[in-house]
Amino acid sequence: MHEVAGGRDQGRRHQPRTAYRNFRTFTSPRPTQFSCVAVDSSGEIVSAGAQDSFEIFIWSMQTGRLLEVLSGHEGPISGLCFSPTKSVLASASWDRTVRLWDMVDSWRTTETLTLTSDALAVTFRPDGAELAVATLNSQITFWDPENAVQTGSIEGRHDLKTGRRELDKITAKHSAKGKSSSAWAVGRGGGTHVAATKPQSPALRAFTTLCYSADGESVLAGGMSKFVCIYHVKEQVLRKKFEISCNLSLDAMEEFLNRKKMTEFGNLALIDQDAAEESGVAIPLPGVKKGRCWAATTTEGLLIYSLDAQLLFDPFELDTSVTPGRVRAALRQRDFTRAVLMAFRLNERELLQEALESVPWDEIEVISSSLPELYVEKVLEFLASSFEVSRHLEFYLIWTQKLLLAHGQKLKSRAGTLLPVVQFLQKGIQRHLDDISKLCDWNRYNIQYALAVSRQRGVKRPSEPLGSEEEADASDQDSLQLFGAGPGDGDRLQV
Repeated sequence: MHEVAGGRDQGRRHQPRTAYRNFRTFTSPRPTQFSCVAVDSSGEIVSAGAQDSFEIFIWSMQTGRLLEVLSGHEGPISGLCFSPTKSVLASASWDRTVRLWDMVDSWRTTETLTLTSDALAVTFRPDGAELAVATLNSQITFWDPENAVQTGSIEGRHDLKTGRRELDKITAKHSAKGKSSSAWAVGRGGGTHVAATKPQSPALRAFTTLCYSADGESVLAGGMSKFVCIYHVKEQVLRKKFEISCNLSLDAMEEFLNRKKMTEFGNLALIDQDAAEESGVAIPLPGVKKGRCWAATTTEGLLIYSLDAQLLFDPFELDTSVTPGRVRAALRQRDFTRAVLMAFRLNERELLQEALESVPWDEIEVISSSLPELYVEKVLEFLASSFEVSRHLEFYLIWTQKLLLAHGQKLKSRAGTLLPVVQFLQKGIQRHLDDISKLCDWNRYNIQYALAVSRQRGVKRPSEPLGSEEEADASDQDSLQLFGAGPGDGDRLQV
């Protein structure tokens, strides 16, 4: 797995995610500022759009050689996206056009889609049969790339609902009418990943990043707003709107200004302002191939919305209801799931051991399947440490087996973070395996010897002098030779 990153230092850097090192840098023949980047579905072609020269640069991923420089746009390039099924590159620009470039036919422009406003983002549907474009007038338009025909549009101005900034002289409703055209986007082919758009103007009220769902029936849109919207493409209606931040310390989060900041000397927001501070919030909006969840990077952190019912995160908030007495009371009531969860919230080792070992072995499977995913990782950590000191080996092995069988598929998605826990668990189990295997081998050989001895019971054996059988045979041979007898005359010898 690799990652392509770009900036305004005239270079695109390509680095593998596993090694976290830059192994190739793509440069332009003349200094320019890149504003967006895209990689085709095969990973062989890298493209980047320029903000100042209005050109598109094409490189080979394998050799790093510049293959082509595409010109034709009359404004900064704001978005690029490769078709997942055909050799077509879509480029969006502030010149109110989207151009389709044919990679097979010497990068010739096949179609030019004329828009009603500046384009801010572009993306293909996963099957490549539809193209979505976000424009500065808060609209999302859908196009048939094969026939260059618009198939629909969505008006999203009222869904963004930006608030009033502290420095605004007018209300948020009138401020939304102001337009600005400073944005850049980053995308990856296939319509499954759209990352990082960053408008430069605080008055921008439009969608700056788009992403189709896995089935292509819905499109996710985000921009300079605290809302991320999901629209139904065919019906062109809003299906769901997510509020990704409630942080009132950020600007433009409220519709009306806070009157407490208005003093006789003016607005307190005008005092001690850092001129070097960047305005705007980057909202990357990656998609997922399975369509089970989606993620947004916000000022509040990485937010993940999932269709799975189980909890992905528990803050471990301790209150008066979580006490050792309540844990033991739950154990007496045979409410083992609640007892285990409360014990892990308290995180006391003796209490954890008491809660887990109180669960009957035939109910471990039911308790394991009902644990939230976050607690599964903590239970595995406790089991790994218990293998080092506990004598209940089979009991903890049953816990480990049932947990992995019940949550193995979900744990695979976080294999990287769980690797230390799994290694710790494997190390403890392997140590017991080595010790027990040595003991079993020793016992097996002792049992075989005992069985061999028991089979020879009752068999009369002549008494032998002290010493080994070889010494006795050697002395007999010497005696025979003294009397002149051969080896076959031993039975006729009289003493």
